[in-house]
Amino acid sequence: MTNPQTKKEISFEDFKTEVLNDYKIAITSRECSLLGRREVLTGKAKFGIFGDGKEVPQLAMAKAFKNGDFRSGYYRDQTFMMAIGEMSIQQFFAGLYGHTDIEHDPMSAGRQMGGHFATHSLNEDGSWKNLTLQKNSSADISPTAGQMPRLLGLAQASKIYRNVTGIHNKTNFSINGNEIAWGTIGNASTSEGLFFETINAAGVLQVPMVMSVWDDEYGISVHARHQTTKENISEILKGFQRDENGNGYEIIRVKGWDYPALVDAYQKAAQIAREEHVPVLIHVNELTQPQGHSTSGSHERYKNAERLAWESDFDCVRQMKLWMIALNIASPEELDEMENAIKKEVLDGKKAAWEAFVTPTKNEQKELIALLDKIAETSEKKDFINKHTTELKGIKEPIRKEILITARKVLRRIVNESSRKELADWIVNYTEKIQPKFSSHLFSQSEQNVFSVEEVLPTYNEPAEDADARLILRDNFDAIFSKYPEALIFGEDAGNIGDVNQGLEGMQEKYGELRVADAGIREATILGQGIGMAMRGLRPIAEIQYLDYLLYAIQIMSDDLATLQYRTKGKQKAPLIIRTRGHRLEGIWHSGSPMGMIINAIRGIHVLVPRNMTKAAGFYNTLLETDEPALVVECLNGYRLKEKMPTNLGEFKTPIGVVESIRSGNDITLVSYGSTLRLVQQAARELSEIGIESEIIDVQSLLPFDINHDIVKSIAETNRLLVIDEDVPGGASAYILQQILDVQDAYKYLDSKPETLAAKPHRPAYGTDGDYFSKPSAEDIFEKVYAIMSEAKPDEYPSLY
Repeated sequence: MTNPQTKKEISFEDFKTEVLNDYKIAITSRECSLLGRREVLTGKAKFGIFGDGKEVPQLAMAKAFKNGDFRSGYYRDQTFMMAIGEMSIQQFFAGLYGHTDIEHDPMSAGRQMGGHFATHSLNEDGSWKNLTLQKNSSADISPTAGQMPRLLGLAQASKIYRNVTGIHNKTNFSINGNEIAWGTIGNASTSEGLFFETINAAGVLQVPMVMSVWDDEYGISVHARHQTTKENISEILKGFQRDENGNGYEIIRVKGWDYPALVDAYQKAAQIAREEHVPVLIHVNELTQPQGHSTSGSHERYKNAERLAWESDFDCVRQMKLWMIALNIASPEELDEMENAIKKEVLDGKKAAWEAFVTPTKNEQKELIALLDKIAETSEKKDFINKHTTELKGIKEPIRKEILITARKVLRRIVNESSRKELADWIVNYTEKIQPKFSSHLFSQSEQNVFSVEEVLPTYNEPAEDADARLILRDNFDAIFSKYPEALIFGEDAGNIGDVNQGLEGMQEKYGELRVADAGIREATILGQGIGMAMRGLRPIAEIQYLDYLLYAIQIMSDDLATLQYRTKGKQKAPLIIRTRGHRLEGIWHSGSPMGMIINAIRGIHVLVPRNMTKAAGFYNTLLETDEPALVVECLNGYRLKEKMPTNLGEFKTPIGVVESIRSGNDITLVSYGSTLRLVQQAARELSEIGIESEIIDVQSLLPFDINHDIVKSIAETNRLLVIDEDVPGGASAYILQQILDVQDAYKYLDSKPETLAAKPHRPAYGTDGDYFSKPSAEDIFEKVYAIMSEAKPDEYPSLY
């Protein structure tokens, strides 16, 4: 047999050593699963979902996995992570306990439950590591099949690196595009639409992706006959098999308990994907799940005796052991001795992980007890304090919640005593120290965060040239693609025709089909392409044709992209720009403005709402100098409007999180964004004719929102506020109002009730009248402002109705 790592002939002794090492990893992983389940059932861990039954195929996958490769998988892959050297026994248990120290739980610093795996792509300062020198795992998410769209992008990056020249720092991310993106998924999760969408897209794009389906015939308790047509995913996908008539997949089936067949299958798959850039599907069937789906249930409830007996016989670890004995690789006694030694090693690792987990909290417990004992000595509430102190002392293995609850309850009782300040200071300091362990890195903390970019104003010739606004975008994209060889854009109609509004006219012809590309009608995987490529150092712009269609991709944005920095505690990033267009068109499906839903679903992604194309172009220029993801919503009805053509295309920058006052006035502050601002401006001009002067503030970005608190400065002068938005009532307008009142404390300056004006609760009806009667009009804005002023000055502004 050949060595899978080198494909050179080796001696039997070397072969034996390699196989025994693999078996040791398999047994280690299995023991971690068994002991991990007990830790959950005894209450030390909250929940457990383990990789038992999938060990041997993961060993085979690890053999074919090389430096620079990426994994995008799900929560059964612990053996693989151990096999590539990226997870130790102690780290496994640290993740199970939820250790908040990234050194102890490098997967997520306790932010995800165990079984969610990641490697570190970034240095401490947020800069990229050389990803070609390490084995990489993109950070897992729990939603089933949610790893699939990202997998597509990770694979496509290799195609870009192999075929696009001139990319800066290319060798930190790829060696001639030789890297494979390895996906894993359970057989039941292949029922998800994201799986099929990704499989189709990868076949179209012909990218180096190896997709492993771990098939144990169940999805929790539901058998495959309820999951998959013909109960066989590779059977129903065989039409994707490549042949002389067209490109497609190489499809391989292999039994999950057959170690040598698995090794051969994965070597074959790797060679095809790595050299030919052809996707491969490996259907690994006849797998088992010895402990059932998770610690929340027992598989004996839904598997009959015959199935349980088969699973016992064909457990992959057992079958590997029998194979080794049959080949005289080791005797039963030698293997029993190895297994006993590993059990002790796993137990020792578990104990070390638990000790490391509880020791800091115990020290914090002692610190608070000492303070409370001191306070009790002179307190009138001594008995009350001592009662709580005794209860806290009695907790042998405390959690931080219990410590802080005790401190806060005592504080209430001594609020009138001089010792209150010492305890209050302790609580504040403790919270400031502990809270970041659970809340940091929602956004970038590197020097490339969005606030690091200085505003650069557009410059103009005298006299400035008027142009269709779309030309400003087009020429700015031209400057971007010239300046950033790693930048690329893709989406429906983005390539050949230069997008539906001609903002990319001529760009594909100039920069090629890989950098300016059409994509199929598949928004989730368009997003996934962007996430994966951004995780590998490229600067993708993923175009979703209309804002309404963003809903197809909102799950990927919310669960994957928005949480990436957070769930890795700043160890991975994907600075993806999402381009779309929306607002103020006519009809239910092309004019929605579901901004409230979007901003509350994708915290972790910046949401930018420019009022014109110059502002939009400035946002793109800004974002390409940062390392954070963002959504840019262009005004759908603004492409043919005239704007002045800047002379510093690609260089001017719109600041993020900064509002702009676009009209001065001292009677009322009007706050809005995007296309609605044109109606607000019209209403303001008409209000001015009757003596009402409105200050208009363009929000510009919803996330982040007015970081300089300029809106409250305006309200301090006008003492009145109206927020205008074309989202549903209580949508983005409610968010804006919350930011102004709760965060900026604008209520102090208000002489009238702050109000909002939004669209109707339904989607906008078709036609011009549909728009007028569905969304705020200039007349609506005029009359709303007039009513506010009428309440304040009824003699001057008598009621209209």
